[in-house]
Amino acid sequence: MAKLIVEGQEKDVQDGEGIKDAAKDLGVVFGCEDGLCGTCMVEVEEGAENLTELTQAEKDMGVDDKNRLACQCKIKEGTVKLKY
Repeated sequence: MAKLIVEGQEKDVQDGEGIKDAAKDLGVVFGCEDGLCGTCMVEVEEGAENLTELTQAEKDMGVDDKNRLACQCKIKEGTVKLKY
């Protein structure tokens, strides 16, 4: 079981699962949810290696490993700490 932390709040996430629902529960605001608007952009403070590779939508928006779209990435395992 992986763990997502946003601004000090924690939520368990199944290994390999998208973080969108957990991030919503932790207060991240979403717009389109398709990687087009950038509303759910979060800063990865710790655990970037525990997230999946950048999606094409993220690459198209010019994001990097330190700034991710919460609607697009999945947590592989471990703990990921985000700043929103």
